[in-house]
Amino acid sequence: MKTTFRKCCLALVAGSLMMTAPAFAAEPAASVDELIKLINSAKVTESREHQQREAEFRKAQGNQQALLAQAKAAMTAEENRSARLEQTFDENEREIEVLRAQLDERLGSLKELFGHLTSTAGDVRSNLNQSIVSAQIPGRTEFLDDLIAKMSSDTRLPNLSEIERLWAEMSREMAESGKVVKFPATIVKADGEQVQEDVVRIGLFNLVSDGAYLDYNPKSRVITELARQPAAHVGGTSDLLGASQGFTAVGIDPSGPSGGNLLKALVDTPSLVEKWHQGALVGYIITGVGIFGLLLALWRFVVLAGISGRVSAQLKNPDQPNENNPLGRVLKVSKDNPKLDAETLELKLHEVVLKERPGIEAGLNLLKIIAMVAPLLGLLGTVTGMIVTFQQITIFGAGDPKAMAGGISQALVTTVLGLCVAIPIVLLHTLVNGRAQRVLHVLEEQSAGIIAENVEG
Repeated sequence: MKTTFRKCCLALVAGSLMMTAPAFAAEPAASVDELIKLINSAKVTESREHQQREAEFRKAQGNQQALLAQAKAAMTAEENRSARLEQTFDENEREIEVLRAQLDERLGSLKELFGHLTSTAGDVRSNLNQSIVSAQIPGRTEFLDDLIAKMSSDTRLPNLSEIERLWAEMSREMAESGKVVKFPATIVKADGEQVQEDVVRIGLFNLVSDGAYLDYNPKSRVITELARQPAAHVGGTSDLLGASQGFTAVGIDPSGPSGGNLLKALVDTPSLVEKWHQGALVGYIITGVGIFGLLLALWRFVVLAGISGRVSAQLKNPDQPNENNPLGRVLKVSKDNPKLDAETLELKLHEVVLKERPGIEAGLNLLKIIAMVAPLLGLLGTVTGMIVTFQQITIFGAGDPKAMAGGISQALVTTVLGLCVAIPIVLLHTLVNGRAQRVLHVLEEQSAGIIAENVEG
C-alpha cells in the first residue's frame, strides 16, 4: 500500500512539473529524491530566465524613454515650423489681396472687355465644335481653351495676337459658310466599311459624297454616311459632285449649322411601305380584303363587258337568236313557242330572265359587303392601336411620346387603309352594277316587246 501511494504521489508531482517545467517533463524521476533535485534545478533555471528578462525590459524601457524624448523634440520642431508657415501664408494672402486690388485698378475697363471676350470665345468654341467645317479643318478650338483659361485667370493675361486669332477664326467661319469645297476624307459607310473619298462641303449646311448625304460627329470627329437617304427629288448631290462651275440645284438642310435636325427628321419619315407595316395584322387583313375586292370587281367588269357586247350584237340581229348571250336565250324561247298565249309566254319569258339575273348580278353583293366591312376593320385597328397606346402609358407613363407612337400609328394607319379600300370598292360596285342593270334592262325591255307583239298578233 505504501509503495502504491508513493507511486501515486510521484505521478501527481511529475504531472505538476510537466505543466510548470516542460523542459524536464521528458525525463521522469525514478524516486522522490531525484524528483526534488529536478524541482530545484528547474527553480534555478527559471530564476536565471526571469533575471535575463528583467534586464532586457529595463534596457528597453531606457530606449523607450529616449525615443519618447526624441518624438517630443520632433513634435516641438514641427509645431514651430507650422507656426512659421501659417505666418507666411497670412502674409502671402495679404500680399495677394493687395496685388489683386492693384490688378483690378490697372485693368479698369479691360476687365469688362475680357468678360465679353470670354463669353464670345465660349460661343465661338461651341459653334466651331459643331460646325462641319471642322471636318475639313480640325484643331481650330485648341487655342480657344487656353485663351479662355487666361482671361479667366488672375495671374495670366492674353496677348494681342491671341485676341486677333479669335477674330480671325470668326471671320474664317463666316467666309466658309458661303463656300462649296471639295476635300478628301475618311468616310464610314452604312455597312461599317471605311473608305477614302472626296467629300463636298456645302457651306455650313451639309456634307455629301458619292451621291449620298453624310453626318459629322463633332465628339468623335468621324464622318458617316446616313443609313437612310432622303427621297430622290430632295437630292441632286450627284450633279453637284460632277459640276466644276456654274450653279447646280441641290437640296440642303437649312438647320445644318444648328445640328441638321430637319434632314434627320426627313430621312426618318417612314415610307408608304413602312406606314403600311405599321397597321400590323389588322392592316394586312384590310389589304387582303381590298385586293380581293379589286380583283373581283375587275373580273365582273370584264365579264359584263363581254355579255354587254354580245347582247348589243344580238340586238342588231333579233331574228336569229344565239344562245351565247342572255338576250339570245330569251328570244329563242319566243321563237320556240310561237303559238303560246300572251300570259303563258309572259311567264316563260319572266322565268328565263330570272334564270339569267344571278349570272349577271354575280359578285355585286359581295362587293357591297366588302365596301361596308373595310371601314369596320379600320375601326377595329383603331381600337386595337389605342389599347396598345394605353398599355404603353400604363407601363412607361405619358412622358415619352415615342413609347406611344407605335399604337397611335397602328390606330391611324388602319383607319386610312379601311377608307382607302372602301371608297374604290364603292365606286367599282357602282360601275359594275350599272353594267349589270343595263343588260337586265335590255332583257326586260325585249321581253315586254315580245309580249306586246304576241298580244297584237
